[in-house]
Amino acid sequence: MGIVVGILIGVVALAVIGGLQRYVWRRVVRDTTTRGTRARRAGTAVFVAGPVLMVGALVAGRTAPFWLQKVLAWPGYLWMALMMYLLLALVVGEVVRPVLRRALARKDGGAGESDRAEAGVTVGVGAAGSGADRAPAGPAPADPVAETPPEAPAPTGPSRRVFVSRVVAGAAVAAATGTVGYGTYSVLNGPSVKRVTVPLAKLPRSAHGFRIAVVSDIHLGPILGRSFTQRVVDTINGTQPDLIAVVGDLVDGSVANLGPAAAPLAGLEARHGAFFVTGNHEYFSGAEEWVEEVRRLGLHPLENARTELPGFDLAGVNDVSAESEGQGPDFAKALGDRDPARASVLLAHQPVVIHDAVRHGIDLQLSGHTHGGQLWPGNYLAELANPTVAGLERYGDTQLYVTRGAGAWGPPVRVGAPSDITVVELASKQA
Repeated sequence: MGIVVGILIGVVALAVIGGLQRYVWRRVVRDTTTRGTRARRAGTAVFVAGPVLMVGALVAGRTAPFWLQKVLAWPGYLWMALMMYLLLALVVGEVVRPVLRRALARKDGGAGESDRAEAGVTVGVGAAGSGADRAPAGPAPADPVAETPPEAPAPTGPSRRVFVSRVVAGAAVAAATGTVGYGTYSVLNGPSVKRVTVPLAKLPRSAHGFRIAVVSDIHLGPILGRSFTQRVVDTINGTQPDLIAVVGDLVDGSVANLGPAAAPLAGLEARHGAFFVTGNHEYFSGAEEWVEEVRRLGLHPLENARTELPGFDLAGVNDVSAESEGQGPDFAKALGDRDPARASVLLAHQPVVIHDAVRHGIDLQLSGHTHGGQLWPGNYLAELANPTVAGLERYGDTQLYVTRGAGAWGPPVRVGAPSDITVVELASKQA
């Protein structure tokens, strides 16, 4: 039954994607070109190849050899982002289109054909004349000049409809391409550093100013590789943190394919070390192997475990996606016998476990997962599934900080949600 439902969902999804692609093709290609022309054929070929590459990139990410994933990923995922913003721009264009047509109609002489019809009536009345001017009897002499209507000038350019379609489509393509181009540059340029101060009531004065570099959602894969990891490592080390927290979704692929890409993580430097918890994508990529790999690189995995640091307890739980495998978050195991008088910081990939953190008396939870929405207006969808999409919020006596992450999943594009590495500075209220 589950397989049948999955197939039906897949068919519906493909039908929706196909319908949206056809709408964009119609507005960008069909409405702006002439049937049978080279431009029409070229545009149609692009709109056939694009969706094929996009679906290929999505499917290849789970099954294909890594070299094929790298071949398909760039064009396929960029097409996904481009179509999203083309669709949004064309929807706005539907509002602009009739306004532009009316403006052109006024510029061309008002109501066009109706004006010419009114002019014809006026000429007829003038030719007939008033009652005082008409001859008493007999037919009026023929006036060959008056009876022959002037010929309309032959059109020398595209029709008004085609012209408007080209203006709207051109503006939509320019806006979408510019948006995706800037968003791609934003990702490849690497994350910026964000600094947040979090006061903790139980934190002793001796731990005041303790700095935790929080990084999440690096998403190493067929697009983001070793050079990107090195950029992240250099950025983290440049903040000179006391501790580094890698809170999940490090990779999208196996150790065999991405081990070399993750290798620069061995260069992370912090006085109290670097710690790691799993994200949902680790469980798509061989979580057990990756836990061993990051341990080999010098990071300390916290698998439903904790460690005591000067001034506070640091705990970590597995991602909730591992519950089906019996390896999900176990708060009792990680926190059950700790001293509640000590301050506590929890590493958990997904913000949704905040309510468990509140029940267990956690002072601060550090999470990622949301990407801040990654592609506007995706942040509105992320808000439906997560208690906090980005930033610092309080839930009872527990504070939750969610980083937007360092990398990107799928399209290597961020719009309205710039990537970050956050330095969380703990503050003692006794200082």
